[in-house]
Amino acid sequence: MGNPQGRPLTGPGRVPARGEAGPGRGGWILLGLTGLLLIGGCSPVYVARAGLAQAQLLAGRTPIPQVINDPATDPEIRDKLLFAWEARRFAVDELELDAGEAYTTTVELESDTLALVLSAAERDRLEAVTWWFPIVGRVPYRGYFSEGEAFRERDRLEERGYDTYLRPTAAFSTLGWFADPLPSILLRRDTVDLVDTVLHELSHAHLFIPGEGRFNESFATFVGGAGAAHFFCTRPGGGPGTVLCRRARERWADAMDFSRFMDELMAEVEGLYTRDDLSREEKLSTRETLFRDARARFRDEVQPAFRASGYQAFLTRPLNNATLLSWRLYYHRLPDFQRLLDEHGGDLAETIRTLSREAPAADDPFQILPADG
Repeated sequence: MGNPQGRPLTGPGRVPARGEAGPGRGGWILLGLTGLLLIGGCSPVYVARAGLAQAQLLAGRTPIPQVINDPATDPEIRDKLLFAWEARRFAVDELELDAGEAYTTTVELESDTLALVLSAAERDRLEAVTWWFPIVGRVPYRGYFSEGEAFRERDRLEERGYDTYLRPTAAFSTLGWFADPLPSILLRRDTVDLVDTVLHELSHAHLFIPGEGRFNESFATFVGGAGAAHFFCTRPGGGPGTVLCRRARERWADAMDFSRFMDELMAEVEGLYTRDDLSREEKLSTRETLFRDARARFRDEVQPAFRASGYQAFLTRPLNNATLLSWRLYYHRLPDFQRLLDEHGGDLAETIRTLSREAPAADDPFQILPADG
């Protein structure tokens, strides 16, 4: 669910047939899953609230073509919806993603935040707290539509001695089991980020390996970033010389640079936690120095080299194991995804087919990626 740069959530959900839910119907189906979720040990209050929120979202959907063709629609909103609609068609027709009926509708939201995402981790080792759900298995995050419930769970985890990270998100995916609407708050983003998000979301419905959260989210980041670059640089009216093409390519390059930085930092942190010559208290004290040095290195060396991004959240949000694991969830080995794309001659659809075919069968889905050197 939702990455530190505002990417989408990925939440559990299932209906008997993809895309068949009408207004409000999908939410009732989700509520009907309560018994199944309770078997998995989920809180009945949590499930009921999540089901109600999902029902409200689905009940408020409006077909995107209807909004586009409405003379009363703001021209800027119309343009954004046209891009979202074209990106969805690109995902289905060119990338061959199984999108179901996702993002064929939009829903107006009053709040800037659709949901809150909570992550937690052990303080002295890189071990995430996980939650188990049917269909998707264990995931290292949990989404909340209730602010009060999210803060109470965060406080409870902190009282138990865990690092925590609570962050907002603007969208979520039900992995193709519901006809997910495009939340109106996504239309406040710039065009490149909007298309990136649409492709990220639709990739979850296409490929999601239960229990492999890091691969699922990094794969979606790859499809969103590399896909947006391909979309803007090849679409009619686009091309390599356009501003949107350059911006999309630069943002994908920045994402890969941030991935390299995060993977190197995580290796440093892991090295600290595995030292036998330090007590737990010494490790916790030393990690604060390591975090300070990492921020200084990011500010002075990494961030100035970015082309079209800032990743300012790395400097402004508290650093702990929960935040680090959340970032790595979305930015693990992105350059290796690009290497696989290069090995396929830049054919993104063929690369996605390879990943979709081989990753689910691997003991570790990252093993199918070529490594640097």
